[in-house]
Amino acid sequence: MIDAVGNPQSLLLLGGTSEIGLAVARRYAQRRPLRVVLAARPSERLDAAVEELRGAGATVSTVEFDAKDTDAHPGVLDKAFADGDIDVAVVAFGLLGDAEQAWQDHARAVELAQVNYTGAVSVGVALAERMRRQGHGRIVALSSVAGERVRRSNFVYGSTKAGMDGFYLGLGEALRGEGITVSVVRPGFVHSKMTEGMKPAPLPVTPEQVAEVVTDAVDKRKELVWAPAPYRLVMSVLRHIPRVVFRRLPI
Repeated sequence: MIDAVGNPQSLLLLGGTSEIGLAVARRYAQRRPLRVVLAARPSERLDAAVEELRGAGATVSTVEFDAKDTDAHPGVLDKAFADGDIDVAVVAFGLLGDAEQAWQDHARAVELAQVNYTGAVSVGVALAERMRRQGHGRIVALSSVAGERVRRSNFVYGSTKAGMDGFYLGLGEALRGEGITVSVVRPGFVHSKMTEGMKPAPLPVTPEQVAEVVTDAVDKRKELVWAPAPYRLVMSVLRHIPRVVFRRLPI
């Protein structure tokens, strides 16, 4: 259970090598002893993440997880919850890739949709079921400002994040009153391995800065937050720009 000052005892990271997700785990591990379950495909990066968190004082286990294998997701969640309740679950997996390739390569477009949207919906439904069963919990969905108003420059990725974002906002409404909170986090450009080599957009952030926003959202049961916070105003303006003008913007 999450204690009186908001510190969880257990955390599930779906996307166990996510830089933002691992930064969230490190922040919580600094507060109190933490049990972490990393859900990801076996890899050297996963092994390194395990060692890093153990070095930070956390108790760490892993479960094999493939975002595209939706049939396996209920079993993955059963394993993740096998050692006890999960206080906070972070949905942190996703694909970005080359934006121009995405809309011209059928297989790539389908893969983005399967991972970023279908996979996210699949684990969201399974998480909700298990948290309702235990009677408490917090779900964090790492969305993106790219999904707030889908741009020509990355519309395949943006559309998948728009769908994911909408699903988790709706899931939060469905779970209201059941002791479970869903927090949708919309980061802007994040300096990470995923964006390495890309030109930074305005108001860039680090994984650690996004993690601070995440833990604050969980502590205060916020349903929707931006990272950094000024993006809320930026995106509010962009959402209301007429399309004929919007398409001319260099974004």
